[in-house]
Amino acid sequence: MTDREPDSTETLYGAERAKAFIDAVVAIAMTLLILPLMESVSESANRGDGATSWVAEHSDQLVAFVLSFVIIAMFWMGHHRLFTKIEKLTPAFLWITMAWVLSIVWLPVATAMSGAMSSDDLLVRTIYIGSMLLTSVLSLCSRLYMRGHPRMHSLDADGLRRGLAMDISMIALFSLSLVLAAAIPALSYYPLFLMLLTGPVERLFGRMLGAGPSRR
Repeated sequence: MTDREPDSTETLYGAERAKAFIDAVVAIAMTLLILPLMESVSESANRGDGATSWVAEHSDQLVAFVLSFVIIAMFWMGHHRLFTKIEKLTPAFLWITMAWVLSIVWLPVATAMSGAMSSDDLLVRTIYIGSMLLTSVLSLCSRLYMRGHPRMHSLDADGLRRGLAMDISMIALFSLSLVLAAAIPALSYYPLFLMLLTGPVERLFGRMLGAGPSRR
């Protein structure tokens, strides 16, 4: 047994139930994003407001909803690709995964704050973008744990390096978004559109880590 192999007596659990649970939680979190908008529609209708005034009044919430939906979808797709290669889970990895799930469940709350509260509030911007940064960090922790526990999965070394490149690229872009949003308040949440650069930045980090080209 090498120092990268877990103890042969370590408890390993099947991955299928965890996969189903995670998919369900992510689906619920994405659904919860819409609830503040649903409530605002009812409130506007009771006041006799039309669709135009509702859109104008809640434009920040609409932007936050779309951004969060797309970003949670990105998180889920990356995590789903990861779990397709996982065959067994250790207790420690389950706890890392539950921390990742917690960060996803929290995102609808951070989204509601960003949509309903002033975009000039630095703490609100920090919580919103910082929550996404935390999710990316936990994803990286999952992959680093897998690298040291090869009995858990069927992912080869090159696949792990490509995954690490993806996680590191998202951490770098979320960190840059957070710095820009804090340093230049007028930008509001627009620095998050830097996430559109995830592909090129991922390829850059992939070359740095010695990963082969993505097969996606």
